[in-house]
Amino acid sequence: MILIAIDLAMLAVGGLAALGVVLMRAKFASCGFAAMLLAVTYPASLGFAADNWTSFQNGGTLAVPANTDTLEWKQGWSQDIPGYGQSSPVVWGETVYVTSVSGPQKETYHVVAYKLSDGSKLWQHDLKNATPRENTSYVSRAAPTPAADANGLVCFFEGGNLIALTHDGKVRWERDLVEEFGPLDARHGLSASVEQTDTSAFVWVERSEDPYVMSINKQTGKTVWKVAGIGATSWASPRLVPVGDGHHLVLSGIGHLVGLDPTTGERLWEFDGISGNSSPTPIPLGDGRFLQGATVGRGEASSGSAAKSNGVIGITQASDGKWQADYVWQAKRATSSFGSPIAIANRCYYVNATGVVYCLDLKTGDEVYAKRLKESIWATPVAIGGEILFFGKGGSIRGIADGEEYEALSSEAAWDAPTDDAPESGRGRSSGPVLYGVAVAGERVVIRRGDQLTVWTIH
Repeated sequence: MILIAIDLAMLAVGGLAALGVVLMRAKFASCGFAAMLLAVTYPASLGFAADNWTSFQNGGTLAVPANTDTLEWKQGWSQDIPGYGQSSPVVWGETVYVTSVSGPQKETYHVVAYKLSDGSKLWQHDLKNATPRENTSYVSRAAPTPAADANGLVCFFEGGNLIALTHDGKVRWERDLVEEFGPLDARHGLSASVEQTDTSAFVWVERSEDPYVMSINKQTGKTVWKVAGIGATSWASPRLVPVGDGHHLVLSGIGHLVGLDPTTGERLWEFDGISGNSSPTPIPLGDGRFLQGATVGRGEASSGSAAKSNGVIGITQASDGKWQADYVWQAKRATSSFGSPIAIANRCYYVNATGVVYCLDLKTGDEVYAKRLKESIWATPVAIGGEILFFGKGGSIRGIADGEEYEALSSEAAWDAPTDDAPESGRGRSSGPVLYGVAVAGERVVIRRGDQLTVWTIH
């Protein structure tokens, strides 16, 4: 199964990004790229698609194999979602889960389970928002994506509610982070999704004052560790990046990248040579490297300087044991929007705020080509086999072939016609339905917009 997910409570943020220039320091030896290129091809355990898609961007594994050279699409069921939400769906077995919020003051959060095969509603759990706030398109609305495993799912909401549920909707444990640690005031709200290991769930609260990140025992709900956040504007999510025999928990916020030890919370390294990185979440490549996206700063005349914050970053350990991070290469023109870039085989793909896709050589960062899509995207692309899928903000589905030249493949519309997609009893800008996330399980593609799930079959 495959997922595309929006990387923030983005729909009314309106291009928030910082200005800045970073220095080119591509000093890493090319020998490590063989391992990196292998890591971004296809997981050996997957067939056409995995049965489960358990968290935001599935930990950054965005390319999966397929048993067909071309994808054919057929529309299946659709279901209205209570309220409105910006999170991505997660899938476990034959169940798809989504979160949402309703009420003029965002009074009630919802976790809803649907049967994947026919869309029938299995259960709904409602909980009172710990921090009611006017329901407008200028703030995040059920933006964090939950994390699922064999025992159920862990859900975090921007109001401070943290809850674990079984697969049949029973409460395992529940916490109110506002009651424990104070208000969660943040510009436009929070949107960091839950990252996870087998035993821990990571919750990042990058609030305006005293931000923090926590490791939670998934079985008991108790805090394993709690440390300071990074003190920067961010709508990205925490991301586990493989480094050597372990992982670093990487946090990305405007002007800063930080790597934590996921077992202790110890800050292992910091990197400040970056700007505009408020929204895209890092995408692991293997061998301590990850793709980093960043947006064009407000008022910037061209994408040239902003592009230097987009590229591959590598984590290395010095002879004294200290960890450090730096660019392997930096882009010359390519920039990101809300979504993260994607890597497949020898190439990576960035999509900027106007819908231009840049194909770059993954080893060197050299531009292969640039081509404008039908519309901008707020979701991170995915690849099925050799086809890269871009899901437009307004519902367009565009596929291109991975290769040295642009070749258009799939072309579909996620829904038939625009409808009023304003929040329930809310106010603010409304520009029609918005596509926030996609999950693919087997041959079913689940497309989530703010108020609806739609399923397509691919074969």
